[in-house]
Amino acid sequence: MSTSRFSQGGFHHIALRARNFDKSLAFYTEGMGFPIAHSWGEGEKRIALLDLGDGNYLELFACTEGTEIIEGNQFFHVALRSTDVDTDIEKVRELGCTITIEPKSVDVNGKTIRVGFFLGPDKETWEFFQNDEL
Repeated sequence: MSTSRFSQGGFHHIALRARNFDKSLAFYTEGMGFPIAHSWGEGEKRIALLDLGDGNYLELFACTEGTEIIEGNQFFHVALRSTDVDTDIEKVRELGCTITIEPKSVDVNGKTIRVGFFLGPDKETWEFFQNDEL
């Protein structure tokens, strides 16, 4: 097995589902002191990217109606920095991973990011995240 790293490698963010978005947002921003770096969406589609420092983020997702969350399992996915999402997705595909979201470009507050999602060996969700500005 090759020991070469994917693309840029490194941690970008971990995503957390929030049953009570406003309460969670207040806890992490006011209580923990993590400022909002970016936010987008409305209602049940609200997302906030909170700056944890050193280029690391917590991505807070509002839960949509009927989303079942197992107690203590609110973590949604882990994102790795990438300089080439398309190539990285092809590498994990070759390793036998299931691709859950093919590489795509997404606009976040006027900035374009490129993302792709896959499942690890225990069905954990991973994201490759490409953009130097977020």
